[in-house]
Amino acid sequence: MRFTSLLAAAALAAALGGCAAGGTDSPSASPGASDGASVLPPVIVDLGAVDGTTVEVPVGGTVDLVGDDEHFLAWTAELSDPEVAEFVPGKDDGSAQFNPGLTALAEGDTEVTLSNDESGDKVEFTVEVVPAS
Repeated sequence: MRFTSLLAAAALAAALGGCAAGGTDSPSASPGASDGASVLPPVIVDLGAVDGTTVEVPVGGTVDLVGDDEHFLAWTAELSDPEVAEFVPGKDDGSAQFNPGLTALAEGDTEVTLSNDESGDKVEFTVEVVPAS
């Protein structure tokens, strides 16, 4: 089975009782049934269609950058405001592959420039982090 995002793995782990393979990529605090918290679904963004757009994501949410199955490990990012969002590189841990993505940290906007030295691709877009509802 191939997981395409860290969030998908975390959601599966939560559904299976909070145990995640590897343990290092699971959230530091699992939402409990008693507090009513839930995991936000990822915002799925196609790398081939995001250039020049604005992506809206709630605080605490994630952006799953899809569409590059061949060079997903080579993406890097520059963010104009690293306090608003954080880049998470793609990875392959030997048992699962994870797309690159972004984690929304705080309300605001940040310009994102993604580059891939292997494919030569470059995309630029804006991430707007909005309040979680």
